[in-house]
Order: sequence, then structure tokens, then C-alpha cells
Amino acid sequence: MKPMYLSIRQEATGRRIKELLHDKGYSVKDIQEVMGFENPQAVYKWLSGKSLPSLDNLLILSKLLHTSIEDILVVDGDIIIFIL
Repeated sequence: MKPMYLSIRQEATGRRIKELLHDKGYSVKDIQEVMGFENPQAVYKWLSGKSLPSLDNLLILSKLLHTSIEDILVVDGDIIIFIL
């Protein structure tokens, strides 16, 4: 098998999170409270594409938004599956 390289597009992922939150009617304050954050800076960093949620936080977002982690992340390129 050859190595597989993928790149998460942070800014596009931030826009995707923003879109999903809007569609479900959640505010930044709602997410801050669900995540147990003292302030909303982390959420704003996600939405602006300056950072990505941790794996734990992605899992919480996926459950809250009723979607998969793969639907939240915007990946550069296609995933190629190699069969032996």
C-alpha cells in the first residue's frame, strides 16, 4: 500500500461549522456552554478557520449537529482506498 495524504482545509471547515450551527439554530454562546468553555474564543477561532476543534470537541459537535465528523471537516482531495 502507498501512503495516503490528506489535508483538512481549516477556513472551509470553519465556514462549514458556521453553516451547520446556523442550520440547527445554535449560537456561539450555545456551543460555548455545551463545551464547558469559560469564554467563546475557541469557538470563534474554529469559525474563522484559525484553529480546528480537538477530536473530543469534533465528536461533541457531530452528536449535537446530528452529523458525522466527516461531514464537518472539509478535506482537500479525495480519499483513495487501496485494496490488497
